[in-house]
Amino acid sequence: MQLYSTNDPTLRTDFKTAIFKGLPDDNGLYMPVDIPALPQSFLENLPNFSFQDIAKTISRHLLHDSIDPTDINAIIEQALYFPAPVVSIDPDTYALELFHGPSLAFKDFGARFMAATMSHFNQKENQNLVILVATSGDTGGAVAAGFFQIPGIEVVILYPSGKVSPLQEKQLTTLGHNIAALEINGTFDDCQALVKKAFLDREVTNNIRLSSANSINISRLIPQTFYYFEAYKQVHHLHRPVVFAVPSGNFGNLTAGLFAQRMGLPIHHFIAATNQNDVVPAYLQNGTYTPRPSTRTLSNAMDVGNPSNFARMLDLYSSTWNNMKENITGFAFSDEETAAIMQSVKKDNNYLLDPHGAVGYLAWKAWKEKDDTNSIGIILETAHPAKFLEDVERIIGTKIEIPQRLADLQHQTKTSVPMDNEYQDFKTWLMNNY
Repeated sequence: MQLYSTNDPTLRTDFKTAIFKGLPDDNGLYMPVDIPALPQSFLENLPNFSFQDIAKTISRHLLHDSIDPTDINAIIEQALYFPAPVVSIDPDTYALELFHGPSLAFKDFGARFMAATMSHFNQKENQNLVILVATSGDTGGAVAAGFFQIPGIEVVILYPSGKVSPLQEKQLTTLGHNIAALEINGTFDDCQALVKKAFLDREVTNNIRLSSANSINISRLIPQTFYYFEAYKQVHHLHRPVVFAVPSGNFGNLTAGLFAQRMGLPIHHFIAATNQNDVVPAYLQNGTYTPRPSTRTLSNAMDVGNPSNFARMLDLYSSTWNNMKENITGFAFSDEETAAIMQSVKKDNNYLLDPHGAVGYLAWKAWKEKDDTNSIGIILETAHPAKFLEDVERIIGTKIEIPQRLADLQHQTKTSVPMDNEYQDFKTWLMNNY
């Protein structure tokens, strides 16, 4: 796989270099030079393949010149041992449950694939690799679980103080060993800005081997394409157009869906669903992109005011607004609307949405009102409701069952490093610790 920068189409970088650098030197994002179409025979026979078979096939087509097929198979088997089931909510609406991995969030797919891939490439390196990751909630827990105790790799997680749920915070701050958590006095955007500045600081990068585990890293997006194919496989027998409603923050998940579509998956339409941090839905409506500081909401993993992957979305559509809005419709919803739909879906359909999936559900229903194609909607249920325990129980008015691996965290001790959102403080800490 050869890649270029969204800021410099003439740049060429191999896959190994791209995943370890995280960002090009020009502060763009890496994009594949070629997104190959998968064989028609593969697409027609999706129902006959296991999830791992699908992942292996996609990976071999994308990475055939970067990783030996035998090693690709081993990476997939190590990373993806949990399912991505599609569950019916009503005859037109389905939930793609992406919370059956170790951290109970969709980020497990990307984090575990990245960890296994980096471990594969890192075997011959003498200097430790330091992974920097900013999180608004779920990314940090998935990265912590995926990279925990992997030899030769250290992980530094930056999260906004007081802006992740208590159980999410425990996932970031209780593992220890090679996982360090920095509790930043600021927003997710502040955390993300600190990470980006570190990658562009030559004094830091000349002394520390840095990489990123956010969705700015191309190796996060590749495995996120897998479950679009897996979802389509599970509704293939319905013979109806398929629309994906994607709860969106940094827009890596939706970008991965666009990759899947470019590879030949017949996705009818995408819905970009956000909370009140609606810079992308606003762009889709009026053609103007106006990033701004993020606002805290119930669906905290989507509290992003300047989504990194928007640069990749623009690149895929050659910065042409008309083309993008033909394929993607954006909607934004308030916390009040989110809470109300969680209550009604639990009552009427006996399905418990988490706050992010609830935003996706609202967006799908809003789009469906104007749809005349007999389509079905697949909502990406990105995290287990128990990860937002206090809010979910307050909203639905009853206790919910907590998966054991989350319940165990409640009694563990948090260990974090409080820090202001000044870059020099972060840089000094990095240089002193690594």
